[in-house]
Amino acid sequence: MIALRSILFNTIFYANLIIRMIVLSPYYFVAPRLTAYAIPKNWARSNHWLMRIIVGTTFEIEGLENLPDGSYILAPKHQSFWDTYALLPRLKDPVYILKRELMWIPLFGWYAKKQRMIPVDRGARGKVMVEVLKRTKEELSTGRQLIIYPEG
Repeated sequence: MIALRSILFNTIFYANLIIRMIVLSPYYFVAPRLTAYAIPKNWARSNHWLMRIIVGTTFEIEGLENLPDGSYILAPKHQSFWDTYALLPRLKDPVYILKRELMWIPLFGWYAKKQRMIPVDRGARGKVMVEVLKRTKEELSTGRQLIIYPEG
C-alpha cells in the first residue's frame, strides 16, 4: 500500500508541476515578478496538501516566529527535493542560491531566472564567489530572504 501511495503521489506531484508550468507560463512571464511568485507558492501549498492526503505525511517548521521582517539568510540542511519547496509558502520573497545546471532545465530555469535566483558554477571555485556575493548583497538590499543549502 505504501508503494502505491508513493507512486500516486509522485505521479500527481510531477503532473502538477509540469501542467502548472506549461499552462501558467504565459501569465507568469508577463506578470510582475512578485505577482508571478504566487504560482510556485501555490504549487508548493498544493504539494503539502497532497502529501497529507495521499501519503499521510505532515510536517512542522519550528522557529518561523524568530525570523525578522525584511532580509535575512537561511541556511537549512539539504536532505531532499522536499526541503527546497517546503519554505516557499512561508516566505515573502525568497531568493535561492542554486547550482547553475538547474537554470538549464526548460521552464524551471526560466521560472528561476524570472525570480532572480542566484546560479553558482560550482566548478569555478573562488572566481564565482565575487559574483555570488555581489548578487547576494543586491537581493538582500531589496528585502528578500536568501536561502542557501551549504551542503549542496
